[in-house]
Amino acid sequence: MDKLFGGGSQGGIISSTTTPNILIYVDHNSGKKYGYEDGWLAEEDELGPIFEYTGQGTSGDQTFLGQRGSRNAAVLYHADPKKPKALHVFVADGRVPGSKSGAKQQRYIGEFTLDVEQPYTVREAHGEHEAQRLIIVFRLRPTGAYQRLAKDAVTRATETVAQRVLATVAATRLPEPEMPELRLVAPKRRRASESRRAAQPSVIAELRQSELRETYLKELIEQGHEVFAYEIKIADTTSILKTDLYDATTHELYSVRGESSRDEVRAAIGQLKDYVRHIKPHRPKLTALLPGKPQDDLIDLLRAEEIDLAYRAGNGYSRIPAK
Repeated sequence: MDKLFGGGSQGGIISSTTTPNILIYVDHNSGKKYGYEDGWLAEEDELGPIFEYTGQGTSGDQTFLGQRGSRNAAVLYHADPKKPKALHVFVADGRVPGSKSGAKQQRYIGEFTLDVEQPYTVREAHGEHEAQRLIIVFRLRPTGAYQRLAKDAVTRATETVAQRVLATVAATRLPEPEMPELRLVAPKRRRASESRRAAQPSVIAELRQSELRETYLKELIEQGHEVFAYEIKIADTTSILKTDLYDATTHELYSVRGESSRDEVRAAIGQLKDYVRHIKPHRPKLTALLPGKPQDDLIDLLRAEEIDLAYRAGNGYSRIPAK
């Protein structure tokens, strides 16, 4: 592998210095020790299958920043048009025969790219010494021929469970992009029906959404509110859903969006209507949190769906109740 792709044979994420490749190594046994599971999701969409891979870092919150997060950032920006690199995934599969060091054999899965719709998600897991932390879970799409074995699949949930988790994602804020044009104009959000091509996440929208979530969360906490999020596992599926914010003090479920456009308002409605079924106690107030006031027709749409609107106005926030 080192001769073919220009990398090593072990070690999580290896970015080649001699070829345009990034090597990703999966060890099912190692992942379970740290509270996560990498592998194929059972669910597919019109773009095909997804392979989940947890970023690098076994203790503390995973990040894209600094030396600790540089390998995760390399995966996030692998499709940088100035210096693109292919993602190649390997899975540990037994020991190398006759090896005294206990070296593991690596089975090649295929070449991948990040999902264009949702390149990664943030979850909670335990790290070393059982400490809870935030992890980055990349969503990888195969770009050509690939191997999909049952033993590489993520375990299906046996029942539907909604678990309280930390609401913050501050530890995973994105590094400043190397591509200056992305700091000026946010790339248009791609729909699932669009052609499949190398992924580059909408950096500006991601930053705006994360910043809005963080500042609003801080304000609620300063007001003495108990705020967290929910991770929802649906029975007989492998996908994990995560809400944005849940205010236990006001019994209110939020969907936070990075733009105030029609597409984002529709996304907020769909997310809230989907997740609310699994929140306990039942029937929380539903609220869309936007970076600015949307057009009147979208406010009417939210009212029709009985969803409150909260949006940034100057140095504070305004609210338009559904009723």
